[in-house]
Amino acid sequence: MKKAIYPGSFDPITNGHLDIIERSSKVFDEVIVGVLVNVDKKGLFTIDERVKMIESVVKPYKNVKVKSFDGLLIDLMKKEDAKVIIKGLRAVSDFEYEFQMALMNNKLDPDIETLFMMTNAKYSYLSSSAIKQVAKFGGCIKELVPDSIIPLVFEKLK
Repeated sequence: MKKAIYPGSFDPITNGHLDIIERSSKVFDEVIVGVLVNVDKKGLFTIDERVKMIESVVKPYKNVKVKSFDGLLIDLMKKEDAKVIIKGLRAVSDFEYEFQMALMNNKLDPDIETLFMMTNAKYSYLSSSAIKQVAKFGGCIKELVPDSIIPLVFEKLK
């Protein structure tokens, strides 16, 4: 069974993230969305809220699961017996950082591979940070995040 993990903070999940999840679900038998507890970032949503949000929007993909984790991604990979890390790339600027992370993960476990997926061009400018910034000032985030989480974002920012 080919199992992959798509890690990130997903605070909140964007349509760009969802695009990568959907496409990955067609390539792998199982995709785990690994929701990272990032101690370096102050999240808008709690880890449990993010997991619930993602679970609600990935329901159409029967081979996608959502799990939270902290610590090293490699530890989650071993626990889940996954061999592939999926990383979405929006632009060349993402590649440098993600390439360094891929090399580090490969150093920690040479059996792990990283698959880079280019995001759909229509989502190439999206980031969770940009979504929060636009929403904070009352801007429209329709078509940027799943419709079901739009009210959750605005409620959190009140």
